[in-house]
Amino acid sequence: MISTIQKMFLGNSPIWYKNTIVVFLIITPIALSIFNTIGMNGNFIVGWFFLLQFIFTLALALKCYPLQPGGLLAIQAVILGLTTTEAIFHEIENNLEVILLLVFMVAGIYFMKNLMLTIFTKLLLRVKSKIYLSLLFCFSAAILSAFLDALTVTAVLIGVTIGFYRVFHTVSSNKPFGDNNHDYNNDSSLTDLGLQDQEKFKGFLRDLVMHGAVGTALGGVCTIVGEPQNLLIAKVAGWEFIEFFLRMAPITMPVFIAGMITCVFIEKFAIAGFGNQLPENVRKIFNDFDEYERTNTTIEHKAELIVESIVALLLVIALALHLAAVGLIGLGVIILLTAFKGITEEHHLGEAFHEALPFTALLAVFFAIVAVIHDQHLFSPVINYVLSQSTEVQPPLFFVANGFLSAISDNVFVATIYINEVKAALDNGLITREQFDSLAVAINTGTNIPSIATPNGQAAFLFLLTSSLAPLINLSYMRMVLMALPYTIILSIVGFLSIIYLL
Repeated sequence: MISTIQKMFLGNSPIWYKNTIVVFLIITPIALSIFNTIGMNGNFIVGWFFLLQFIFTLALALKCYPLQPGGLLAIQAVILGLTTTEAIFHEIENNLEVILLLVFMVAGIYFMKNLMLTIFTKLLLRVKSKIYLSLLFCFSAAILSAFLDALTVTAVLIGVTIGFYRVFHTVSSNKPFGDNNHDYNNDSSLTDLGLQDQEKFKGFLRDLVMHGAVGTALGGVCTIVGEPQNLLIAKVAGWEFIEFFLRMAPITMPVFIAGMITCVFIEKFAIAGFGNQLPENVRKIFNDFDEYERTNTTIEHKAELIVESIVALLLVIALALHLAAVGLIGLGVIILLTAFKGITEEHHLGEAFHEALPFTALLAVFFAIVAVIHDQHLFSPVINYVLSQSTEVQPPLFFVANGFLSAISDNVFVATIYINEVKAALDNGLITREQFDSLAVAINTGTNIPSIATPNGQAAFLFLLTSSLAPLINLSYMRMVLMALPYTIILSIVGFLSIIYLL
């Protein structure tokens, strides 16, 4: 019986991975007891242990979905008293809008997959230069994220890329385009030619997705609605949309330009795994698919595309004007699309939520780790050091400190701590309003730009890593870190210099 339970534990994960998680669970309470016994701050030290262990589960997401090992760590943290269920609920409550967004908006995008695939297929075929196509993905994602939401844009990228891969895999398995039941996760049916082109096509898709993901960060930092922490900082500072954009512009505009240049540079010189070209055989597949769509489109399919187009337009308008919380707008999209496309069976509706719900659960576990960070004051030494420095050097230090902390934790949490500390300093007369404004800009840009270094630094990156797309295109944690590295270095340097000389 025990051996059976051991075999079932974490399913098909490698034995060494299972043993590592077990070791984490065993040594953590022992370490806590030892540190507290010898008079050290055991809770603080073990809190960092938990954070590093959770990052480990994210880094090996392709070995095992992080929900289970990360969840076991979170449960242990509560048992050991490093946080409480009330604190976790508080973190979830503060990020409820993000959770609703994931549950409903991602499902809403699922029902638009026909429209998205049609648009992006034509884009893929019309723009033959990989550099131009990469730049287009990065630029478009940036513009959309500035006015919509990075997670929504990422959901579109994921949906489109899975659609591309499904078409390739279906045809390369000698199946017709219209075979909707084909299992694109099973490579046993691929022809020899399909197997030859598969890795090249995966690399091509990886490049486009990563350019798009970085683009969401480039655009998200620019406006009050681009990221959740932007809205938080603007609220404390008392800035409206235009004022927020203008105050951030001295940093965000140089960073945006640097991002576009970096995109072209790394594609042209094939740096950090970029530069993968679309195989000619695959291009032919999509040409045939485009022809198939034109000649075999039924009246019903055309009607569906019209409905999806109208709802997509309404979605953009609703998001741009912020008519409601993003999650509620996503729910509206689901209702409209399913009603007018005639999707009324429960099991058909359920398919749309398969992508979002596991990540939603993982995000709740992530907030448990954030609660540990908060309750054990893990970032306090860094914060106290920065605030103890002279006001002249605080903005660049805030940028660096926020960048480092946001790369390993929740951006909203880091921004909340820093902006509240700075606001308290302003209220107590320790800094001037001008200093406060400069520090607020540094906090916002710091929590947005360098955080692209790791998947746990951006919710959109984390969503991409844990999506069903990641294993399809061999997108691991370390590969994401490596591919984001040129962007991280250049954008962080440009942002840092802009803080010093332009702010």
